[in-house]
Amino acid sequence: MKIVTKNININNETLTLTNQRALFWKKEKALIFSDLHIGKTAHFRKNGIALASHIMKNDLERLSVLIEYFQPEKFIIVGDLLHAGNNSDVDEFCVWKNQYSDIKFCLVEGNHDKISKTLEKKLCLDSRSDSLEIDGISFVHDFDKNIEKFQITGHIHPGFVINSLVKK
Repeated sequence: MKIVTKNININNETLTLTNQRALFWKKEKALIFSDLHIGKTAHFRKNGIALASHIMKNDLERLSVLIEYFQPEKFIIVGDLLHAGNNSDVDEFCVWKNQYSDIKFCLVEGNHDKISKTLEKKLCLDSRSDSLEIDGISFVHDFDKNIEKFQITGHIHPGFVINSLVKK
C-alpha cells in the first residue's frame, strides 16, 4: 500500500491529508478517521447480502500501515466507528485494537454508534462524546452550522468540503 500525503494549513495548524481515508495532525500526534463502519460486512452477510469476508481484514491492515507510518499517540474517530452494534467483525476489531494499547482511542459518536454499556466495555474506548474540541478545531460527525470554528466531520462519505469564510 502506498501512502500519498498532502499538507494543508488550517487555523495555523498543519494537517496531513492522505489517500488512505485518514488525516494526521502532527502537533497532536492524532490519526483522524471517520465512518469506519466496523461490523458492516458481518451485518450484511447476516442479512443475506454477499460480501467478501476479507474486507474487514483489509481495513485493519490499512489502519496498521497508517499507524506504522505516522506513529500516532491517539486516534480520533469522527463518528460511525460501528455499523450495526456487536457482531463478529467487532470481535476482530477488538483483537486488532488491543495490540495498540498505547494509543488513546477517542470516539466522537455518529448516527451508527449505538453502543451498549457491554459493547463500550468491550471496545475499551478512552473517551466517547458527541463532539470534541482541540485548539479551536471542532470534531463532530455531521456538519453543524451553529459551530463557528473549523470543523472536521464525517457522515457524508467519501468526500470533503472546503469553505472559505471571509468576514466583511
